[in-house]
Amino acid sequence: MPANKTLALVTGGARGIGLEVVNGLADLGMHVLLGARNPDSTDETLRSLRARGAEVVPVRLDVDDAASIATAAEWVDHEYGRLDVLVNNAGIAGDQSAQVAGHVDLDVVRAVFTTNVFGVIAVTEAMIPLLRRSARGRIVNVSSSVGSLTRMSDPGHYFADMPGLLAYPTSKTALNQVTLQYAKALRGDGILVNAADPGPCRTDFTRGIPGVERTAADGARVICELATLGDSAESGSYRRDTGPVPW
Repeated sequence: MPANKTLALVTGGARGIGLEVVNGLADLGMHVLLGARNPDSTDETLRSLRARGAEVVPVRLDVDDAASIATAAEWVDHEYGRLDVLVNNAGIAGDQSAQVAGHVDLDVVRAVFTTNVFGVIAVTEAMIPLLRRSARGRIVNVSSSVGSLTRMSDPGHYFADMPGLLAYPTSKTALNQVTLQYAKALRGDGILVNAADPGPCRTDFTRGIPGVERTAADGARVICELATLGDSAESGSYRRDTGPVPW
């Protein structure tokens, strides 16, 4: 890989919005590492991407597994010596029926937080030394508007009709705070850290939900924008492609 080529890592990059982020960043000329629990399952996807000239390399990365994260970070260090862009996309929704307030299965809540919050922290911590070697480090955490306390507490917003769920929405609220804390901590290193709200898109997450018209590519757009911000751009923001999302 040429020294002036931007190197990006996308967790959960094998399908849905993550795969569209891989597509989008590759289209921008980046060398993209596609993080997946089982990279062997991405062979057909990789052939398709490479056939159109995309520079994409699979990386075995399970954000719930500390050994997997450490091995991935060591491999990136050995192969490239740095990382320019980290997109923390991997996430799970959890069984909705097991996270309704008053009927909660704590194991479900723990599993969602393990992936959506602790997994992001673990991967970010492992990759920070590599990001600090970049001339333009960027971290994008894939959040959701259901993490917005402002929208969730607005009786006029359609979220008011959602059941009270204690795993997925709360994990995204926690992730937003994680984003802010990393933005503060890494400001001096010139690493910009932002949260992206892809909006509801037609993916496995929304299967069975009527009225979802946006594609995964639509959702990936804001993530790619935040991954390519200029040096004077914001850090510690929470954005959708239409603009800021209220905290």
